[in-house]
Amino acid sequence: MKQLSGRKNKRLLDNLITYGIVVIAFLVVQFIQAGGGLSSSLKGQLVPICCYVVMAVSLNLVVGVSGELSLGHAGFMSVGAFSGVVASVALQDLIPLGPARLFVCMLIGAVFAGIAGIIVGVPVLRLRGDYLAIVTLAFGEIIKNIINCLYIGVDGNGLHFSVTSEMALNLAEGGTAVIKGPMGATGYAKLATFTAGFLLVIVSLVVVLNLIHSRAGRAIMALRDNRIAAESVGIGATKYKLMAFVTSAVLAGAAGALYAMNYGSIAAKKFDFNTSILVLVFVVLGGMGNIRGSIIAAAVLTVLPEMLRAVGEYRMLIYAVVLILVMIATNNATIRQFFAEKLHGAQEDGKMSRKGAAK
Repeated sequence: MKQLSGRKNKRLLDNLITYGIVVIAFLVVQFIQAGGGLSSSLKGQLVPICCYVVMAVSLNLVVGVSGELSLGHAGFMSVGAFSGVVASVALQDLIPLGPARLFVCMLIGAVFAGIAGIIVGVPVLRLRGDYLAIVTLAFGEIIKNIINCLYIGVDGNGLHFSVTSEMALNLAEGGTAVIKGPMGATGYAKLATFTAGFLLVIVSLVVVLNLIHSRAGRAIMALRDNRIAAESVGIGATKYKLMAFVTSAVLAGAAGALYAMNYGSIAAKKFDFNTSILVLVFVVLGGMGNIRGSIIAAAVLTVLPEMLRAVGEYRMLIYAVVLILVMIATNNATIRQFFAEKLHGAQEDGKMSRKGAAK
């Protein structure tokens, strides 16, 4: 009992330290901003930093905690972004208060991204190996191309959809075209604030940390460490892996809605394969399974290119060198362990397949 109580106290202290880091960072930024110490470019990065922190924390739930490689996390962010924008325009008369409408839009973005996560996860998480990486990569590209062909407008009669042109929406007088195919979504109100981003980060941490330390979280990690042994004691692989995957998608959708509301326009090309890889870099450099490391890596690597803008054309070269040095210095063991686990899983699957063929 004493040992169990000690573990709970240690876990609670560790979680409080993580929350404390986020709260202190928020207060420090607010203090610096009140004193005029932030440049306009850094002020513009505050909301994206919060969004990328949420993206990194949520992806770490899949890659680090669950042990599955997902390469289409930006696709869920895209679903949340565009569904949130459409909801914002459609509800601007019904909910005139900006913060309330932002909350509703983030909630809608999270719901639609969660539905997309279920659609992708249910068939794929039953498979073994790296099929999830391939399917999520394809999912991200499919979402991008669907939005590039999609036209959505709002008028007094409700929502109008088309896949041909903006004129085909047949909007009534006073109607607004929200999503305009390759042009993306334009002409909507900017509702995002740094405070809203901070609250979303806190909510994401509460959800992820409580899931990790729950009974379901222990089952997820057991499946990651040894799927065959976990299934042999009655742990349902699909159920628990789907729980982690859908939770990750929901948080990514909320982050996408907040990200879109920080700008007056957004295009589908922003949420391409490169964005998914960028978020994966945050997770790898912060440490797979290390939520606190993901927060720090996402914040530092998001603001670093802006801080290096003074060096001009050498900015991205220095950024790349920093990434390589950090990876070499801190994450060699983590990366080797991750790929060793993936290789071991593939070998176990191969053995099971050969035994089945022999029978």
